[in-house]
Amino acid sequence: MGKRVNPNIVKIHRNYTVEEVANLCSIHKNTVRAWVEKGLPVNDDKRPMLILGRELRSFLRVQKVKHKQRCKPHEFYCLRCKKPQRPAEDMVDYEPINGDRGCLIGICPACGGIINKYSSLANAEQLWSDADFAIPRTLERLKR
Repeated sequence: MGKRVNPNIVKIHRNYTVEEVANLCSIHKNTVRAWVEKGLPVNDDKRPMLILGRELRSFLRVQKVKHKQRCKPHEFYCLRCKKPQRPAEDMVDYEPINGDRGCLIGICPACGGIINKYSSLANAEQLWSDADFAIPRTLERLKR
């Protein structure tokens, strides 16, 4: 999957050519032509193909929502695999950032990479009480 384009950079009251859309979004012209084949409406089939700004913006927003993936409470998003994963063997470490927030760290079972998720200590303990959950010793002493 390539770069995600921000739909808000498109002006809705303007018509764009394929080249102008490519320059605006910093992508290749063939990508824009592939969008047209996927269903991006064009003004007519004549050359130059004109794309309405409002149609382009709505197309980009639909694509953004379609590719969005929500993580369940016990899942972390793996940047290598590009999908939510549950940590390998449910082993999770908690690394404090400040007084009430910290970073949960696990290992992706598919690729072996590090996966992170930010959470409060109370929420992390509640979610991972049944798993192998490691809290640094300094926090254990402070907690009592």
